[in-house]
Amino acid sequence: MSRGGDMVYIPDDSDFSSFRDQCESLEGWHCRYNKAGVTVWSQGQEESCTVQKIKTRISCKDVPAETLYDVLHDTRYRKKWDSNMIETYDIGRLTVNADVGYYSWKCPSPLKNRDFVTLRSWLPLGNDYMIINYSVKHPKYPPRKDFVRAVSLQTGYLIKANGAGGCILYYLTQVDPRGSLPKWVVNRVSQFVAPKAMKKIYKAGLKYPEWKRKHDPGYKPWVYPEQNTLPSVSLAELSVQHADSLENIDETGLPEDHLSTSDHEA
Repeated sequence: MSRGGDMVYIPDDSDFSSFRDQCESLEGWHCRYNKAGVTVWSQGQEESCTVQKIKTRISCKDVPAETLYDVLHDTRYRKKWDSNMIETYDIGRLTVNADVGYYSWKCPSPLKNRDFVTLRSWLPLGNDYMIINYSVKHPKYPPRKDFVRAVSLQTGYLIKANGAGGCILYYLTQVDPRGSLPKWVVNRVSQFVAPKAMKKIYKAGLKYPEWKRKHDPGYKPWVYPEQNTLPSVSLAELSVQHADSLENIDETGLPEDHLSTSDHEA
């Protein structure tokens, strides 16, 4: 998503508009999965390419758009439902609708775990909402020895209210995992990992109102910026995280039959 070079910038209306168009357009996308209300598409690259652009859509009946928006922002609640997450935290605030954060992700065994440092920005548009991010470098959060630092070229969510107390959720991601991955991993992402992740978010949305009532119900700094106590971060402290500056590992030889059984769940 970055505009080239090393200039870090906060996405503007044109970036959000472009992201929305990508979510809603079918042109150039190939359907990889369509079952039980979840659809997954991939775009452009050969299947052997690890930098896949993947888009997922799920219909979330009985979950209002604003509830799902809260779910995707609430890092405390994420620890309850995101079983792939190892750790996540906010690093600092850039503006009232942009921050920098850290996220580490448990990859299917036997792959190495990945982590990210991203600049995240969000935009409420009436009944619809968008959250988008891309990878940046922060001097205090360099790559760690126990993770492979991956690169989000563009990742985000579009939540569209459907007028009946529910919503449609789109998730679009283009990530460089910094590794030569076996082809079965690329296939597994679209056939198992992405649909499972979307179903988890939907279930998390159903349970969130009850959970939030018991956990600081008035605290929503993504809605009420005056509640935000994060330290300020200057754009000058950040630079674009280019994939070619990071270690690239070769995991192509890892066999699929060693995959842990939990990763086979759709």
